[in-house]
Amino acid sequence: MSKPKTTTLPDGRITHYSVGAIIKRHDKYLMIERAISPICFAGVAGHIDEGENEIEAIKREVEEESGLIVTSCKLLAEEEMEGNWCSKGTTCHYWYLFDCKVEGEIIKNERETKKVGWFTLDEIKKVNLELVWKYWFAKLRLL
Repeated sequence: MSKPKTTTLPDGRITHYSVGAIIKRHDKYLMIERAISPICFAGVAGHIDEGENEIEAIKREVEEESGLIVTSCKLLAEEEMEGNWCSKGTTCHYWYLFDCKVEGEIIKNERETKKVGWFTLDEIKKVNLELVWKYWFAKLRLL
């Protein structure tokens, strides 16, 4: 398993670097239901690995979690988020959120996802959405 890119802040907190993808097709958004904690719905996302930049990471994560290939991506936001727990041992992440264009067909990653598919905003409002994704959808004024 790869080691996430990290920084230790002056106050001793460890920050992981993460990427997330907003992927829209025909008024629906690509969402996954995680099979690994935190088990809930989210956009495609993950840690940036050591030695990897954010563009390489978003392309890798999208392909790993959905089977889709990123053809272009545009940075929508970047910021540090405290209280964003992960299974790799920290609650602080520096996020890069991208608007991604993709091609191909969905291939479910059995290890990482319980479900993957296209959801309308009304459907997204009804699922157990991961907190960081509630934040991103609200920040982008989608929900």
